[in-house]
Amino acid sequence: MVALHQPRVAWEAARVLVGATRDGDLFDWLSVQVGDLLGPTCQESLERTRDQLRHDPDGTRASVETGLWRARLEDVLRARPGLAGELQSLATLTAGLQKERAGHRPSMLS
Repeated sequence: MVALHQPRVAWEAARVLVGATRDGDLFDWLSVQVGDLLGPTCQESLERTRDQLRHDPDGTRASVETGLWRARLEDVLRARPGLAGELQSLATLTAGLQKERAGHRPSMLS
């Protein structure tokens, strides 16, 4: 069994969640996955983050949102440590999809 460092999982997931706000289709899929894994409150918070970042043309708010999500996810993982593996898997899958979509290759979302 591999031990997961929860702060690292939270940081990586936060970066991926905030990064996905720039891709509408990917974000729509991810938002549902976050809701299924972490609950509707987290899904709603993620959607609010996306809405805030739509009004941030120079991208300065994204780093703040990433930090806020890191803290939020660390809190979730402290309360529910068993979710670390699933959250890490979701972040890894999403990061792969982001790279794939940036390269304009066919997506697994289609």
